[in-house]
Amino acid sequence: MSGFPELRLRRLRRTPALRSMFRETRIDVDDLIYPLFVVEGRQIKEEIASMPGVFRYSPDMLPAEVEEIAGLGIPAVILFGIPSDKDEQGSGAYHPEGVVQKAVKAIKGAVPDMVVVTDVCLCEYTSHGHCGVVVDGYVDNDKSLELLAQTAVSQAQAGADIVAPSDMMDGRVKAIRQALDENGFHLVPIMSYAAKYASALFEPFRYAAESTPGFGDRRSYQMDSPNWREALREVEQDIAEGADIVMVKPALPCLDVIRQVRDTFRHPLATYNVSGEFAMVKAAARNGWIDERRVVLEILMSIKRAGADVIITYHAKEAARWLAER
Repeated sequence: MSGFPELRLRRLRRTPALRSMFRETRIDVDDLIYPLFVVEGRQIKEEIASMPGVFRYSPDMLPAEVEEIAGLGIPAVILFGIPSDKDEQGSGAYHPEGVVQKAVKAIKGAVPDMVVVTDVCLCEYTSHGHCGVVVDGYVDNDKSLELLAQTAVSQAQAGADIVAPSDMMDGRVKAIRQALDENGFHLVPIMSYAAKYASALFEPFRYAAESTPGFGDRRSYQMDSPNWREALREVEQDIAEGADIVMVKPALPCLDVIRQVRDTFRHPLATYNVSGEFAMVKAAARNGWIDERRVVLEILMSIKRAGADVIITYHAKEAARWLAER
């Protein structure tokens, strides 16, 4: 290879048309999944203080919202439910008339082609706020598996297209796959939160979903942030147990992990551009410190460049509009 001045890498950056022609990574609206928070009741649409522009909806308000999402070309939503009553077993998660089950039916009735992903976890439904069953002050892994499997089956019965276990209990993908198959839902895929770190960036979500732990934290079951080899073991285990799609969460602090997973496995790879990442961008933009559009698209592009196939992001609606303007 010849050097400067024969080799001038700036030649292909000179104009917008040249930059577009030789762009190595592209992001499309089909890559996006939009999160929705659902609460019990009627005629409820309330903005979440920690996440400007994001709302909690009652099921009856979802059809209009999902029609707007579909109109923007966004192909999928992921649902998080906030029940009116909580108990130690998180029974609202797997009740046939639970808030998420109602939400799935409302969405499918309005926009049948919308891909509906349901979060499979107990944290929003338990009185203690943990992701599984608590026994003697400790989250019991194996006792939690049956309830998580019941939750996945209940959501599939309501019409969910994909179930997404986020609890980080060992063996939950196998338990859910077996339960789905036994109940006739062998075609429902599992998108596992395979490498989910115990991140401080989840705090705005916990406020939004009313899922802050009543005691302790989630570090005994979510991953320790310095570990990347462990992430590969988690992903490998979930694939072996039947995961159809694997996820790394959060996105921005884990771009290196996303790349490691992409290079190691052939499975479809999702990631979650989480609430804290969203809130920081919104705060900086509202103070006039950044160009929100450019920053958001740069963030999403960096996640895609790292190797993600799909991105769960609260920026999805804005990003869809911006991408359409290009």
